[in-house]
Amino acid sequence: MSSAIAQTESEGGFGSFSLNAALLDALDAADFRTPRPIQTETIPACLDGRDVMGLAQTGTGKTAAFALPILHRNIRKRSKATRTLILAPTRELANQIADEIRMLAQFTNVSTFTVFGGIPLQKHIRGLKRRPDIVVGCPGRVLDLLNRGALDLSQVDTLVLDEADHMFDMGFLPDLKKILAKLPAKRQNLLFSATMPRAIRSLADQVLTDPHVVELAPSAPSERVEHYLHKVQEGAKSQLLQDVLSAADCSTAIVFMRTKHRAKRTAQQLAKLGKNAVALQGNMSQAQRDRAMAGFREGKYDVLVATDIAARGLDVAGIDYVVNFDVPNTAEAYTHRIGRTGRSDASGKACTFVTPSDRAWVRSTEKVLGSSIPIRKAPGDHSTGSAKDEAFELDSERRRPRRKQRARRSGGSARNGSKSGTSEKASRSAKPRSRDAGEASDKPAKPARRRRPARRKKASGRSRGASTASGSAHR
Repeated sequence: MSSAIAQTESEGGFGSFSLNAALLDALDAADFRTPRPIQTETIPACLDGRDVMGLAQTGTGKTAAFALPILHRNIRKRSKATRTLILAPTRELANQIADEIRMLAQFTNVSTFTVFGGIPLQKHIRGLKRRPDIVVGCPGRVLDLLNRGALDLSQVDTLVLDEADHMFDMGFLPDLKKILAKLPAKRQNLLFSATMPRAIRSLADQVLTDPHVVELAPSAPSERVEHYLHKVQEGAKSQLLQDVLSAADCSTAIVFMRTKHRAKRTAQQLAKLGKNAVALQGNMSQAQRDRAMAGFREGKYDVLVATDIAARGLDVAGIDYVVNFDVPNTAEAYTHRIGRTGRSDASGKACTFVTPSDRAWVRSTEKVLGSSIPIRKAPGDHSTGSAKDEAFELDSERRRPRRKQRARRSGGSARNGSKSGTSEKASRSAKPRSRDAGEASDKPAKPARRRRPARRKKASGRSRGASTASGSAHR
């Protein structure tokens, strides 16, 4: 136990938390020497049994922040029932949490079991009969097992919601409420996430009781991530992606797409170009997703082309680049995406392809982040030159309401006076009539104005004779 003694004697190390010696040995074996800020701020409150809300940038050690106190409690008080339930939004994140817990518990008898869709239900039912100490899963499969009587949560004393903002999202909320109703009222609740939008915070307040709140710059990307924008036209994105992935400092990358089909197609296209690329998207079976992630972790694949299924919590060491081929839906999703690089003490780059139609997204994201996102010249021949930059600047003009544009035009004519009007007429008569000039002329509009009153009077229910007379007058 020399490593445990060394940790205990080291001021500021994990030994200062008075954790079980077996956990200190596991930390030493994993070369975890110094607690991260989120761990320093939350572990004591977790050990005291308080409810905790921990908000910190992705890749800062949130999993160990809740796993260590849970393992410490399970070692001290053994039980033949499941005492901890950990909920995660995706299968990949659930697997990752379970793997890290098993690593920290390697010198203990604490057992962990994962449950989520894509795995035969009977396999989960058989595994739960062994009464694991900790169950990690996704809400849908957890609720299914509860309804079948295969999962007993009556002895749970700790509930963890990882990536809590997505747990409270409308897609998860109904299942989550049903799960909460089956848990003991007296329990510890731990919420951890990289973001917690204000609209969601009120829902979290309903679950937590007098929580210890730790908020470490959750909305801003990590300082270790160099993130920036590339201006590009939609049709040039694919070539720009090839140029970015061909950079000398890009050995591994995650490319984020908006749709499952686009992720699959892009991965196939990159593979044809000689890149070791693989897709990760929701239409894949669990076995296919596991193989893709395992291949990416082990270095079989250099490029992972994914939808937002891979944006939350996944910890893969040594990712050089994150590429947002399509912009994410929210600023929070942006933080999660680019957090796949620059994890732990490493650094990384994250570039986002923005088209003229993404201007509103850029403004709203910068507002949430509290700072502007730098714009960099794109590599290759697809950087936006002066002509393309002008197209980006003119995009807001194109989207200005037409009424305001007409008002500006008419206002300009009135201010120019009669001399200006005379010269305008002269120019129209001297030059061939363009489409705009034709639309401005009142001659083509006269027949349309003559026909409209007749149609309106017919629809108004007036006598047939009155309509005929009106039509004759117009003729």
